[in-house]
Amino acid sequence: MRLATACLAMLAQLYSAPALAQEPRVAIIIDDLGYHLAAGRRAINLPGPLAYAVLPGTPRARLLAEAAHESGKEVLLHLPMQSVNHSGVAEPGGIMLDMSRAGLEETFDFAIESVPHAIGVNSHRGSLVTRHPGHMRWLMDEIKERDPLFFIDSFTTHESVALQIAREAGVDAVKRDVFLDPDRSAETVAREFERMKALAHERGGVIAIGHPYPATLELLERELPRLAEEGIKLVPISELLRGR
Repeated sequence: MRLATACLAMLAQLYSAPALAQEPRVAIIIDDLGYHLAAGRRAINLPGPLAYAVLPGTPRARLLAEAAHESGKEVLLHLPMQSVNHSGVAEPGGIMLDMSRAGLEETFDFAIESVPHAIGVNSHRGSLVTRHPGHMRWLMDEIKERDPLFFIDSFTTHESVALQIAREAGVDAVKRDVFLDPDRSAETVAREFERMKALAHERGGVIAIGHPYPATLELLERELPRLAEEGIKLVPISELLRGR
């Protein structure tokens, strides 16, 4: 009787004990590589396992994708998608609302082939197209055919259905949590970097997106080496995606 009571007490203590807290993790993507060589190289030289999203069909796309890969960094296809305020001609490799399914397939083929070593796709702009389930389903079918390619919704509109459609299609997918530089000021970048860290402690994992702007690169060069001191682990985007 005493033994049974002791066992029950131990089990109660075990199951009432709080779970061990997971180390906060952050994955950072640098978008918009492909046009400016110097800024792209500086971004690739940032310390830690960042990911680099390369725009298809841009003058330096292949060179910078190769450089990132050779540096041991992850490469993403930064796929242009039509935005609400789109004007002018489509960007190379861009997904437009007036495309047929065959046109989207052809465009995606060009885009993914122009960015070597891409292990995933993230959206560039897209506040219009990511609202449309039909186009998103066509796109996710293309991504699924190239499994284990994954998708990251840059989440430029709260009306995006991209994440839902990706999951329905069986594509590994997550969305962005923080934009580090919604404008290019040093004050904004510093504020959003602090918000990223706070969210990491709160949620356990955060995906942040930045751009190769001077203020962003300067802050990351200075602050990334300090993350470990604050108990935050910088991880590859693929690792954080699998964890979610």
